Amino acid sequence: MSQSRSVTGESHAPAGGGAGGNRWLILVAGVLVQLAIGAVYAWSVFAKAIQSPQAFGWSKTQAAIPFEVAIGMIFIGSYVGGRIQDRKGPRMVALVGGVIYSLGVIVASFAAADSFWLLILGYGLLGGFGLGMVYIVPIAMLQKWFPDKPGLITGIAVAGFGFGAVITAPLGQRLIDASPTMPTQAFLPLGIGYLVAILIGASQFRNPPVGYRPPGMPAPASAPAAATTDRAPASDAPDFTQQEAMRTPQWYMLTAILTLSVTAGISLISVAAGSATDVAGYSAGAAASLVGLLGLFNGGGRILWGWLSDRIGKMPAFMGILGIQGVALLLIPHVRSPFLFAVLAALIYTCYGGGFGTMPSTAGRFFGVRNAGGIYGLMLIGWSIGGVVGPLLITSLIGADKAYTLGFTVVGLIALAGMAIPMFTKKPERRPVGA
Repeated sequence: MSQSRSVTGESHAPAGGGAGGNRWLILVAGVLVQLAIGAVYAWSVFAKAIQSPQAFGWSKTQAAIPFEVAIGMIFIGSYVGGRIQDRKGPRMVALVGGVIYSLGVIVASFAAADSFWLLILGYGLLGGFGLGMVYIVPIAMLQKWFPDKPGLITGIAVAGFGFGAVITAPLGQRLIDASPTMPTQAFLPLGIGYLVAILIGASQFRNPPVGYRPPGMPAPASAPAAATTDRAPASDAPDFTQQEAMRTPQWYMLTAILTLSVTAGISLISVAAGSATDVAGYSAGAAASLVGLLGLFNGGGRILWGWLSDRIGKMPAFMGILGIQGVALLLIPHVRSPFLFAVLAALIYTCYGGGFGTMPSTAGRFFGVRNAGGIYGLMLIGWSIGGVVGPLLITSLIGADKAYTLGFTVVGLIALAGMAIPMFTKKPERRPVGA
């Protein structure tokens, strides 16, 4: 045969050109897609607008529900999308998920003060499900194209997701200012823009040929040796099926690590503006600017920790991620200096993003990349759990009395205790089916 054929039945030539495409172009396409779906983190801009008396006058609880539903649906979408991708390839899943996500945002643009359900249906259910389908695709796909640097590359890919809100927040605010009484109308041009970006990016998606290794990457010396260290290239790990991975304690330990990292980081993220004002004396405007700046650290942390984990090992990286978050959370309620508050918050945001930048390549190194979509897609239940538990826990502890010391201390201690999990997490050995 003149062409190699991937596990999904798509034909490709070696990376660098030809039918298989250039892996760096595919990386750029993946980042473009992640920028579009990462706009979900700009929800606070829209939540504030729909609470305005001149708009819908909804309560904080009402304004939070569409976002919470979207975060909850991400896990379902990523699980479905990951399973389909492992069988049918990345392009179709990304295109279908992108259409669903964009359609959901467009549907949300028709929500009015008396149609709260339409915002939940569009932004929450449809948008969250489509987002999950798309999110998992470049993460699983790019590990196959970059087995020589999986942590760095998946970190770059998910950094696009973190940076999405940095772009969307000011753009969304401009659109809202043009129609302040109907802020949901801003979703119409945004949804169309997301659709165009995702269709362009996803059209470049494809898997590499079976057995692909980039130029200069040596073949593995032996599969058993590669399976003993979390620094071995992802492509050298044994390929577990999703069912086999879930029979190992390691799958649950990695999911627990992701859950704890999300819980710790999003606890601050959910109250960042209020704590900046109440703890460090920021004005409302300065606190809003700080929150926007911190989004850069969320994105940058995904690249930094993804790259660092390739150098020091995955479990040492997760110990650092949880440990730094824990210490910073313990210190932050006692800081009165605006500068020191910003430094500690930036560290937490960096580590929060780092968990997402490091875990995909970790799953690939533990379980192989052939079924990475389904295996890591199911792990994202940790995102949904942490995304709900973290904000609920911190807000209930802080309460009306603004007990920031109690709230951040409890969450900080949870993060520090979580450092024990990566200490005991080792790569699984390949076991026979049914063993």
